[in-house]
Parts: sequence; C-alpha cells; structure tokens
Amino acid sequence: MPRALEGIGVGLRYEFAHQLIDTSRQVDWLEIVPENWMGAGGLTRRLLDRYCERWVVVPHSISLSIGGIDPLDEEFLGEMAALCRRLDPPFWSDHICYARIGGTYLNDLLPLPFTEEAVEHTVRRLAAVQARSEVPLILENATFYAHMPGCTMDEASFLNAILVGSGCGMLLDLNNVYVNSQNHAFDSRAFIDRMRLERVRQIHLAGHTLDAAQGVIIDTHKGPIIDDVWALYAYTIRRAGRLIPTLIEWDTDIPALDEVLDELDRARACARTALAQGLRKAS
Repeated sequence: MPRALEGIGVGLRYEFAHQLIDTSRQVDWLEIVPENWMGAGGLTRRLLDRYCERWVVVPHSISLSIGGIDPLDEEFLGEMAALCRRLDPPFWSDHICYARIGGTYLNDLLPLPFTEEAVEHTVRRLAAVQARSEVPLILENATFYAHMPGCTMDEASFLNAILVGSGCGMLLDLNNVYVNSQNHAFDSRAFIDRMRLERVRQIHLAGHTLDAAQGVIIDTHKGPIIDDVWALYAYTIRRAGRLIPTLIEWDTDIPALDEVLDELDRARACARTALAQGLRKAS
C-alpha cells in the first residue's frame, strides 16, 4: 500500500543526487521527472532504490499531453505504469496542457483553449489514462504566455471544470499562479479563493525570471523563491487549513544542496506560521 505524502519535499536533480541520499537534514519526500528514470538499470536503478527505501518518491511527468489531439502514447503509459509499480507512489502527476503534435514531442508545455470543448476533451482523455493506471493521476496548472484563440472561460473556471468533470486531484503550482497573474493582470489571491483547495494534493513552489525587456515573467524554476510567492503560499495554507504536501522545484542554475534545502526549511516555517495564524483567527 502506498505511503502517505506528508510535509515538505524536493525535486530530485542529478546535480545533487548523490549528496542528497546521505543528507542529515529533514527532507520529507522526493519528486522525480520519470522520463529521466524510466528503464534505468545498473547504478542508476540502485540509486533510485535507495531513494525509495528512505523516502516516498512521486513521479511528475512532462510527456502525457493530456489536452493534445494525438492519440495517447501507449508506450509512455506502459513505462509509467512499470515505474509506478516500482515506486509505489500515492499518485503521479502531469500538466494541463498539450506537449505533442503529429507524434513529435515539443519539449514545451503549451496551453489549451479555455473552452467547454477543451474541458470535455481533457476529461475524456484523463478517464482513459486512469483506466490504464494503477495509481491516481493528478494534474497541474501550467504557465502560459498567450491565450489560445477562442477562449470562452478564464483560467480558474477552466481548471475547476476539469476537476469537477474528472473527479481528479490537483497539483497547485503557486509560482505558476503568480507568474500568470503578473503576465495576465489578475489577482493571485482571488484566484486561490476560487480554487477547490480540498482537491489539492500537492503544491509546487519555485523561482522565476523577469525579462524586463519583454515585460514578461518566465517560469524558469530558477531560485530562490521570491517574497511575493512565499506570501501567496502562506495565504493558500491559511485558506486550506492544512499543510498540503509542498515541493521545492529548482531546475536552473542549481546551487549547492544546502541552499536548496534552505528553501525547504523556509517552506516548513512559513506553513507552520500560516497555520498558527489561521488557528488564532478562527478562535
């Protein structure tokens, strides 16, 4: 039976993979990009086994293309099923986007049109994936830099419609919420107020990059996390009234392991303070 996911985790990256396994600092769980580990053998496979002995390890993929029009990639789904049997995670995750056209992976997560038709299409494909998967799939809100033509809904309505229509859980990426709110001029806290936080099973926190010349924020996962995102995290935890399992993503210009783990410590302290403030307010 899968172990429960609790506390604060970190995205496993090769830059600190061997150091992390021996750390004495508190890390509650790990997230991996499964495409980097599928079919691994030899030393890589043994290293993954060591992670699984110490931590819950959750796959977070980038290749599902749940909103795409190409047929679902059966080879990918088979490899994911095999990896999940090995890891025994409580769930796996991917993004609400499309990532493949004409059988070619785009190496990007592209936005869907916010329409009822796209909701129905995504919900149907999600049901097909769930029928092939032995563990639940949850979906993440993605960043986008332009609205697809024909949108009839805003992002929050679109995401909620998928959650309701599919019954699936959500991975709420708060950096993505912040980046989209800045690029598309909406209130990030009002967005959180509209999310079904009881359906959120995981949170992502990350850094980003301001392209001042273009006047846009890019989701680069380059840390450290800025104060505005920390404030949005505290707000979300207070609204949820619970510590939603939270992951630190740091994928660009990755520093020494201790600097990454300092972000975990800050997340743990931030969540603890937010929950205490919520309790005081309730009383």
